[in-house]
Amino acid sequence: MNANVILGLCAYTHDSAAALLVNGHLVGFVEEERLDGVKHSNAYPAKGVDWLLEQARLSLSDVDVVAYNFDGRRYSEAVRQLPTHLANFKTAGRAIPRARSFVKVHRRYLARMRDLAGRFPRAATRPVLHHRAHAWAALLSSGYDDAAVLIVDSLGELQTTTIWHGRLNEPEPLAMHFELRDPASLGYAYGAVTEHLGWRRGDEEGTVMALAALGDPNRFRNLMHRAIRLTPDGFGIDPRLFSLRVLSSRYPRVSPAFARATCRPRRADESVEQVHADLAAALQERAEEAMTLLAASARRLTGSRLLCVGGGVAMNCVSIGKIVKSGLFDEVHVPAAPGDSGTAIGAAAEAWHTATRKAATSAEQRCYLGPSFGEFVLPTVPRPGLRAERVDDPAQHLARQLAEGAIVGLFMGELEAGPRALGHRSILASPLAHQVVERLNATVKFREPFRPFAPVILAERAPEYVRLAQPSPFMSIAAPVTSLTRKHLPAIVHANGTARVQTVRRAQNPFLAEVLKEFGRLTGHPVLINTSLNVKGKPICGTPEMALDCLAESGLDALLVEGWWVTK
Repeated sequence: MNANVILGLCAYTHDSAAALLVNGHLVGFVEEERLDGVKHSNAYPAKGVDWLLEQARLSLSDVDVVAYNFDGRRYSEAVRQLPTHLANFKTAGRAIPRARSFVKVHRRYLARMRDLAGRFPRAATRPVLHHRAHAWAALLSSGYDDAAVLIVDSLGELQTTTIWHGRLNEPEPLAMHFELRDPASLGYAYGAVTEHLGWRRGDEEGTVMALAALGDPNRFRNLMHRAIRLTPDGFGIDPRLFSLRVLSSRYPRVSPAFARATCRPRRADESVEQVHADLAAALQERAEEAMTLLAASARRLTGSRLLCVGGGVAMNCVSIGKIVKSGLFDEVHVPAAPGDSGTAIGAAAEAWHTATRKAATSAEQRCYLGPSFGEFVLPTVPRPGLRAERVDDPAQHLARQLAEGAIVGLFMGELEAGPRALGHRSILASPLAHQVVERLNATVKFREPFRPFAPVILAERAPEYVRLAQPSPFMSIAAPVTSLTRKHLPAIVHANGTARVQTVRRAQNPFLAEVLKEFGRLTGHPVLINTSLNVKGKPICGTPEMALDCLAESGLDALLVEGWWVTK
């Protein structure tokens, strides 16, 4: 079978994305929401696929293999669990609906495969085990040849937690050493509490993580210890508190007993009370304990001093910070897109290895993998109410404007991968002026006031501001701040004394490094607030038109788009 051109897909569920490998080399990767404007888009990624093939100067008929990020045949295995769940009084009430829901998803998978076969009649369609796709994506993005790989999410077929030993120079580069299956799911439990607290699961778990810093975990610690029970190697979930999973939104995830022991479900429009913060704190504490235990298991099972972490739970930057602080590993890596979208890359990598017995080329520290608009030209009046002009030295101009207190959107170069803006689709602001932070929250991001803003720092100056002995290029680690940061830059310090930092090397992003250097010359601190170029409820802006909408509809002062300075 020819496998020179492999298209990897995450599609039909959430966080739709596409990646393209040509002869084992990654051509690009893009999340569909950045192009279709629908946050967490579940569409077939038509726009992303079109862009990738155009980049490679290929057509649909040139694709040899379509690699899908789930092996949906495995969903039917849930039926085998039915007798066990029926025999347990804690799970019997949901046993049959659960089995039926997994069978239904299995049928949907078959329909999706037929759809892909119709779109690519000349290609082979290859399903890939979801956690294996996660593991490939995490390992290849790290640049490590030998590493432990920990994948923790809500559900992949029936797997929820896996530990792998990644060795790119071995005939079998990924060897699984440990797995947990549903209903033991840390992602399920975290999402359940997120929903109970009034936020959207699968989207706003980070809000709960931030709220946790304002709570007292002691209030619900014993309850959470019962709900998420740690074992020598992993954990289990008590179905009396987190109800057995049914793949339907009609079945609540937390039980009535959990609600009675904590609080009634909070509506999204209700105020946040101390009880909500205390529950978030207990959940977060337990999640950190579980993740650190799993990391220790990965260290013991593989013997590696390097760790890659993937899956949705890898976006819990406070837990990642605790693993880093534990000293279990010399370095911990989280890919730019650790969630399901990134499995498009991993699925393609697995299909390539299956066909050739070779590992795909490492995408070490690459996050700028999507479309760029370098030839973009704006008229003087790009739309009513906006004015555009070219600037001779964009980095210098931007740094000066930021030092004077402007809040500026930055749109340049290739679109970054993953949920966090990394300097190509960012909103930048000075962390030195308190009113800037207030204005950023009130008129641009429309976020809860307890949520912190993350800093971006020149890598060579980072030790002055955060206690972190490794790079953090993808803003994936919450690190303790220094006394210098507490004194001069409190806007980037969360209530728990940490900052989710992005460190930038000139080789990684020369433009942003130059902006930081100039801002440091002007203010004394090469540190900026970096948040995503979007408003709440919308995806990061993937096109210039989306960026102009963001400027027009928000409190941004200006937008720098491919060298064009746009103001209101």
